[in-house]
Amino acid sequence: MEHLIGLIKDVGYYGYFILFIIIFLESFPLTFYLPGDSLLFTTGFLASQGYFSMAILLPTLFIASILGYNFSYFMGERLRNFILKSNDKYWFKKKHLDYTQDFYNKYGDKTLIIGRFVPVVRSFAPTLAGAVNMSFKKFTIDSVFGGFLWTIGVTSIGFYLGRVMPGVEKYLHYMVFLIIFVSLLPSVYEYWVSRKNKTKA
Repeated sequence: MEHLIGLIKDVGYYGYFILFIIIFLESFPLTFYLPGDSLLFTTGFLASQGYFSMAILLPTLFIASILGYNFSYFMGERLRNFILKSNDKYWFKKKHLDYTQDFYNKYGDKTLIIGRFVPVVRSFAPTLAGAVNMSFKKFTIDSVFGGFLWTIGVTSIGFYLGRVMPGVEKYLHYMVFLIIFVSLLPSVYEYWVSRKNKTKA
């Protein structure tokens, strides 16, 4: 993560393009391991230090998140049978699909909003939405709303803290780890609940 941020800072305006590609690819199952929340927070902080312009950064991240989700949705439509019948082939692990499906069962279409803040789910949710033929109109509304909350919200928090906390750069690594930890909490909770239910059964 630190090397990635260093590269983005060094390439100037090309950094926006790199960020666009990363956030765009976050929407696909094959790249679920890419940094999401921590990258948004860190770039927001860097913007507060003058490395990025928020006027360019926020639209770049938001548009990338929307386009990524749309491409992922249509990919799900095209690969419907392969994805739903996948038997741990390649990166389409059944446990990831089941985990995302559980989110759909629990939160309905709001998975596209809530799932933005949950690693793995945000990468599998749009593809699965396309695979199960979710209404594209409903998908678009939820993905735009969720993408706005995720990109604008997390990035703005990083920017705000960078402005109001003197010397916050000394604690940036700790704050990034905190963001990663918080983003993993829903996954840990869902896993704990599922294990608890299995034990009862």
